[in-house]
Amino acid sequence: MLGSPLYPAACLCFALQTYARTVSYDWRLHWVSVNPDGELLRPAIGINGQWPNPAIEAEVGDRIVINLHNQLGNETASLHFHGIYQEGSNGMDGSPTATQCEIPPGVSFTYDFVVNQPGSYWYHSHSSGQLADGLRGPLIIKDPKSPYAGNYSEELIVTISDWYHDEAPSLIPYYLSSVQNPSGAEPIPNSSLINEAQDIKLAVKPNTNYLIRIISMAAFAQAYVHFDQHEMTIIAIDGIYVRPRTVSTVHVVTAQRYDVLLTTKSDKERNYAFFSNLDQAKFQSIPGYLRPNATGYLVYDASKPVPPEAPTVGRYDIIDDFTLIPCDGQPLLSGPPDASIVLNVGFFERDGQNRAGFNNITYIGQKVPSLYTALTTGSDAEDPRVYGVNANAKVVKQGDLVEVVINNFDRSGHPMHLHGHAPQIVARAAGVFLQNGTLSAKGYTGDIGTLPKVPMRRDTWGMAPGGYTVIRYRADNPGVWLLHCHMEWHVAAGLSMTIVEAPLQLQQSQRINPAMEDICKSQGLATAGNAAGNTEDHFDLSGANTIVEPNHRGALVDEDYNN
Repeated sequence: MLGSPLYPAACLCFALQTYARTVSYDWRLHWVSVNPDGELLRPAIGINGQWPNPAIEAEVGDRIVINLHNQLGNETASLHFHGIYQEGSNGMDGSPTATQCEIPPGVSFTYDFVVNQPGSYWYHSHSSGQLADGLRGPLIIKDPKSPYAGNYSEELIVTISDWYHDEAPSLIPYYLSSVQNPSGAEPIPNSSLINEAQDIKLAVKPNTNYLIRIISMAAFAQAYVHFDQHEMTIIAIDGIYVRPRTVSTVHVVTAQRYDVLLTTKSDKERNYAFFSNLDQAKFQSIPGYLRPNATGYLVYDASKPVPPEAPTVGRYDIIDDFTLIPCDGQPLLSGPPDASIVLNVGFFERDGQNRAGFNNITYIGQKVPSLYTALTTGSDAEDPRVYGVNANAKVVKQGDLVEVVINNFDRSGHPMHLHGHAPQIVARAAGVFLQNGTLSAKGYTGDIGTLPKVPMRRDTWGMAPGGYTVIRYRADNPGVWLLHCHMEWHVAAGLSMTIVEAPLQLQQSQRINPAMEDICKSQGLATAGNAAGNTEDHFDLSGANTIVEPNHRGALVDEDYNN
């Protein structure tokens, strides 16, 4: 039982089992008409004619195979498996321009990889804007040897997301236009959703311990999640088991996941509400159309009414996830880093667009996916120049202790995500707003003595306005990994960069997928050489992409197509 004094001892980490089976899915992407908030019927990207999209479910050690058929007609597509390390399968990371080419309409591709990590994850398109248009769903990796396996008997998935009435191909060019949108304000969603709906009902049994997997699948907004008269005990974040912490509310940064235990009441006298409330502090303005609250219900007895309204919470009592301690006790990666990367977040105008980037470099996809450059340029792959200026690449070597310092010089917070790793979050601080309204940024001192002995780890973390975050990890996963803000609009604006990890070891262990190579070539795209496709002189970047795409409309390739 959760109240047992032995409960904290559940946080003992066992060796993960090896259980090899193949879990296969055959998915056709279609446009479907949906109205999840009850206000507007609009097209969304569904799978096999349905939306919400299905969950991927597997166990630790399983092989996942997804045959993806792009039948959208007017848009390219891709699938990224958020939080999955893709060890030995970098080409399955699903990041166009980084690890693959876009999948055109009418073309199929098979994603095929093994999962050796437990937890709550999600999949979504990494093609610009499609996440906001509905191409997203849960990805659950079950662990029969979870240290908490004896503490629950039932599971529930609770996804939280934001919803836009306008489609991404119209939102993106407006947001990027420095003429139409001179302030650079991000599009504000129309509403909040739980399990891609409003007023969702979850049937529960009395006196039962539930594992609830809270998954943010939002395009932009962060959210508060609260269950009326039910406490939650956090046991995992982004797939990392942590020592249990009991809370009344969780603040979920965009794209994060929380696994929580919840014990239901001992009787069926009434039903209870829970809600996901969008964090409006991140919005530059609050439009009148905004419906920030989505309500769900724990239904103990379907014959009884649900509460007429969501519970009122005067003040959210939020824990700092920085204080959560991983069960495995992985100590601080101490000592001088082998690779030090400093990234300064900035927003600026470039080529007539509102752009964003790290160190004043806005991300622009190159003519050759960066993974293919890493695989085909020999020893030159260790030189970041071959990936092109606007891939904003940093190269680290096998076994390096990597430290990344991210300074946020923006007045807004940001959810940052690193592909291929769940790094240690070793330091974090917020800036200070002064009386005159200016923002004073804080700086990282690098004092190891002040860092936690067992740092929190996760693949997606929040950054405060004017603050900094410092992450550390061991370069033990050869590949090309993006680090980016997980606000969809900021990705479209170029707030991404590339970390090329152990390229020489990558060349020895991985190859370009032949089917994806054909897909690239069918679009006239090169699959070898530097960022410009030069296979003779890797340092001749003539023709590399350095100018942002005018009138960028996301994944749209056929404006006349009627979806």
